[in-house]
Parts: sequence; structure tokens; C-alpha cells
Amino acid sequence: MAGVVCARTLVQAGHQVTVFEKSSRAGGRTTTIDSPFGSFDAGAQYFTVRDPRFAQAIDTVPGVCRPWSANAVRVLDAAGRVAAAGLPTREPHWVASPGMSALVTTWAAPLLQAGQLITDTRVSSIERDPLDGAHWQVRTEGAGGTQHVYAGFDAVLLAQPATPAQALLAVSALETPLSTAMARVTTAPCWTLMLAYPQAVRPGLTTLGPQWNAARSTHHRISWLARESSKPGRTTVERWTVQASPAWSAEHLEDDAERVQSKLLKAFSEVTGIRAEPTHADTRRWRYAQTTQPMGQSHLWDASMALGACGDWCLGHRLEDAFVSGLELALAVA
Repeated sequence: MAGVVCARTLVQAGHQVTVFEKSSRAGGRTTTIDSPFGSFDAGAQYFTVRDPRFAQAIDTVPGVCRPWSANAVRVLDAAGRVAAAGLPTREPHWVASPGMSALVTTWAAPLLQAGQLITDTRVSSIERDPLDGAHWQVRTEGAGGTQHVYAGFDAVLLAQPATPAQALLAVSALETPLSTAMARVTTAPCWTLMLAYPQAVRPGLTTLGPQWNAARSTHHRISWLARESSKPGRTTVERWTVQASPAWSAEHLEDDAERVQSKLLKAFSEVTGIRAEPTHADTRRWRYAQTTQPMGQSHLWDASMALGACGDWCLGHRLEDAFVSGLELALAVA
């Protein structure tokens, strides 16, 4: 979100931009994972809109974002009992359709079509161009370990979690105030479990277990549960996304995925009362999932070195924080 918004804004201001994306497509923590039974929002579950610039940007892609009934969000105690009927409905909960990744991929499409978004490419170091010390070059690693050097950049902007961004500056031996500012940021990990129950789709039975569609939980293993099939624009096959608590995720960060899956599935059964065996189960580990200590300003821009950084971690952990960070970095550079 932050990188694509930053790039689009710079292009609109007349700059030439190249985006290097480590994954096969843009999306970051709005990633949607497909399965034979339907999709799962493996990262961000929904977003809220408070900044008028974010609202204006969403209006540029009509039909992509739709409200998801916030009154369905319950608060559960550690045993899975409903402790609060629902979260206050002060603001709509929005989702992108057909999956959360649709908003970023739609915004990224012009960059991709123009050849300005290079996927499956990880930047391994940043250095001054030896032929022109006023410019930067970046070394990259692609699929199969292929290496490439891209040169001639006036500025380099990092749209990554704070820890890997710090590591990239360190491995590049770049001394900049950006590193000191990033060191203040702390981020919690998250294990995500995705379950599908196609056996629930039969006459007279549309859902399994509870009647609520989303809940925050105080169970020591689980902090969030959502019935994916309740989100607008999704298929009807009963599917659940379960996100582990930050503390449990940190404790089990390096555990085997099968062991994590087994433990989270047991907790899911305890919280929801769904004892049926899922037809499909998958896990995803996010090393940098939720900002616990943000930096406290919208972006970083070292004009003397032409280095910058953006991301939700600058301001918080909301999707809108990533948007504002990317936008304001681009405005500072432009």
C-alpha cells in the first residue's frame, strides 16, 4: 500500500519511477491467498477511512471497496463466550473485493503495464553509482538467484517494514538518520490459519458454529477470527481466517508450520465450537504484522542523501496509515 501510493503520486508529479517488489504481485499485507474453496485475506482483514485524501483515492476505483457489517464483530472471553455483543459501529468496516489485495493491485496496474513495477525481485543492496556519484544504483536478486544492477536513480525510497529496511541500510553500509529513527519502531509477528468447510454448503445449512461473522478474542492463542464467506463479493463456501495473538506468535515464531496449525486449529474449535475437520487448512507466518510502537511521524526523508522510507509503522498499524505515509513521502520528495 505505502509503496504503490508513493510511486503513483510521484508519477502523477512527473517523475520516472521503478518499483521493486519481492513478491509475485503487489499487495504486501493486503495479500489474498487463493484456494480451491475460495480466497482468504491472510493479512489485513478490513480497513477504516478517516483521512479525506484516503476517501478521495478510494473513489478513483469505484466498486472495488465495499462495507462489511461492523455490527457482526463480537468480543469473546478466553473460553470463547461472547463478552460483548458487538464493537461500537462508529465507522464502517471496509473490504476490497473480490479480496483485500484488489485495492493495491488495481492501483498498481498502471505501474505494471508501464513496466515500472518489477516483481519477484528483492533489492540486496543500495550503493552510489560508480560511474556517476550523484546517482544511486541498486543490486537485486530475482527468481532462481539471478542478479542484476539497476542504475541512474536520483533517490531511493524504502517501503518495507522497519526491521528489514534497517537491515538493508546496514548491509549497504549507509549512515543516515533514517536508521536511528527506524530503531524506535517495534513490530509484533502473527501466525495466520486459514480453514475451509465446503461440507457446510448443503440444504438447510449455510454456516457452521457461531452466528457471528467476526470476533476479537482474549484466548491466549487467538486474537481474531473472521468468516471470510461473510465478506461482500466472496464465494459462499464456509471459510475462516484465524489470526494468532502477538504474544503466542512471538513465542512460536520459529515453530514448524504443521505444529502451529494443529495448535491453532484446537484453539479455533474451543472458541467457535466447530469440531468438524476442515477440508482445507493452511498457515501463513507474518514476521512483521502489527506495529506495537510506531515512529510517530508520517515518513522519513533524508534530502541530503536522497533516501526515504515509508510504511504503516511510521504512524501505526492501520491500512490508512500506510496510505498516508506513502502519500506524504511522495509529496516531500516531489
